[in-house]
Amino acid sequence: MVFQKIYNLADKLEDKVRGKLSHYPIIYAFIGGSGIIIFWRGIWHTMDYLMEFFFLGFNGFGVPSLLWWDGPLSIAIGVVLLLTVGLFVTSFIGNEIIISGLKREKKIVEKTEEEVGEELNEDKKIKHEIHEMDGRLRRIEDILKK
Repeated sequence: MVFQKIYNLADKLEDKVRGKLSHYPIIYAFIGGSGIIIFWRGIWHTMDYLMEFFFLGFNGFGVPSLLWWDGPLSIAIGVVLLLTVGLFVTSFIGNEIIISGLKREKKIVEKTEEEVGEELNEDKKIKHEIHEMDGRLRRIEDILKK
C-alpha cells in the first residue's frame, strides 16, 4: 500500500517534470544525458572499487584512497534524475522493445523468414491502402473546390 502511494506520487512528479521539460528540448537533453553519464559513472566506480577490494585485498594501494560510497551515490543520483525526467527505462531498453513486449510479439531474431515476409507484405498492403485513401481524399478536395 505504501509502495503504491510512493509510486503514484513519483509518477505524478515525473509527468509534471516531463511536461515542463518538453518545452525546452535542449535543457531536457542536457539533463537526460547528464543523468545517464552520472549513472554509468557510478557503475564504473563501483566496479573499480570492488575489483580492487577483492583482488588486491585490504593491503592494496588504491582501496584506502577510494571512497566506497562514491559509486553507489552516483548510481542513486543518476537513477533519481533519470526517473524524475522519465528517461530511465527508455534510455536503457528502448520504446520498441517495450511496445513489442506489450503486444507479446516475438523478437526479430526469433521470427522465421516466413513471418518476417508476412509482416513486410502487411506493411506493403497498408501503404497501398493509405495511397488509395490519399487519392480519394484529393479527388474529394478537388470536387469541393469546384
